[in-house]
Amino acid sequence: MFKRRQRGRGQRGVTLVELVAVTAVLAVMASVALPVANTMLKRRKEVVLRRNLREIREAIDKFQFDTERYEGLKTQVLSATNEEGYPEELKWLYEGVDIGDAAGTKIKYLRRLPIDPMTGSDEWGTRSSRDEPGSLFSDGINIMDVYSLSEAVGLNDVPYSEW
Repeated sequence: MFKRRQRGRGQRGVTLVELVAVTAVLAVMASVALPVANTMLKRRKEVVLRRNLREIREAIDKFQFDTERYEGLKTQVLSATNEEGYPEELKWLYEGVDIGDAAGTKIKYLRRLPIDPMTGSDEWGTRSSRDEPGSLFSDGINIMDVYSLSEAVGLNDVPYSEW
């Protein structure tokens, strides 16, 4: 009535052992790839952090240079306690400052304040030219330097706040 088919060379399909072996190999490969991917993602964020810090620091330096160049900027914008000529607020770098000429010329140093990739916000820690080295709080007289507010540590084992 029913004929049994002979299995032979034309056998198709996969055994359970083969499936388990392939799954194990894929699991090992994934366990190696995930840490590498996380490291690459962190490295990418660190590159952006370095670039953003450099961009803000260059803008601060240009502002400080311009206080020597434009006398009106130093006398009309800066407070009397800010003798060094650094900006007193970060917003001066992207909102612009009046240089004190008759035309009312405004100079901007940044298009926008860069985002800190480690915190995801545009909030930065600031250091004044009169702060003690390594101090956690700025006296607020001026802004000579910026740093990340992230408490995380970089791939080089240096906290981002010390970059």
